[in-house]
Amino acid sequence: MRALSSFVPSLIFFSLFLFVVLGSAADCSEYDHSSMSLPGGLHDSPGTRNSLEIESLAKFAVDEHNKKQNALLEFARVVKAREQVVAGTLHHLTIEAIDGGEKKIYEAKVWVKQWLNFKELTEFKHADDAPSFTSADLGVKKDVHQPGWQSVPTQDPQVQDAADHALKTIQQRSNSLVPYELHEVVDAKAEVIDDFAKFNLLLKVKRGDKEEKFKVEVHKNNEGAFHLNQMEQDHS
Repeated sequence: MRALSSFVPSLIFFSLFLFVVLGSAADCSEYDHSSMSLPGGLHDSPGTRNSLEIESLAKFAVDEHNKKQNALLEFARVVKAREQVVAGTLHHLTIEAIDGGEKKIYEAKVWVKQWLNFKELTEFKHADDAPSFTSADLGVKKDVHQPGWQSVPTQDPQVQDAADHALKTIQQRSNSLVPYELHEVVDAKAEVIDDFAKFNLLLKVKRGDKEEKFKVEVHKNNEGAFHLNQMEQDHS
């Protein structure tokens, strides 16, 4: 009897231990592990924007849009990918697709719950039309001349590269110990003349809790080197 009476408490303790451990494991498996980020926060997707997973989601978005709207869009590439932790992950995708032979930019949102094998297109809308000169031109093609400033998609990879270079230079010139973070390219214009491109950008940046705006002009030569030509803080 003594042996039995000492065994029962041990059995109860062991059962409670298993309940706690298995319950915690179940809770963890119910959520997308990308929730290491703050819930609801929008941030760049890990890895390259053309990773297989992101590209697969973008193709899914185009296919679903085609089915719902009886459209014939053809997927071209992923321009930008960000994600937001909700009940699962909401992927914010900027997609270049071909519509009747013309390249256009679209914004799509794909909701994913990996633990339920759930995937749904929640939004698909037209953004900016492709600019009159292509991203290859912005990368600088010889013998190209586009007179005057022209609006270009803020999500264009060349625009993003120019913005990143400007941000790094702003950081270096500020001597601030608090790093600047690019929050948004608010507006983008570009001009291609002979062997270099010029970018006129309005950047919204964050430094700690402080938000600032900068107007910058960035030049890119035919060898791919960027140079911040002008910079001024925008107080509007």
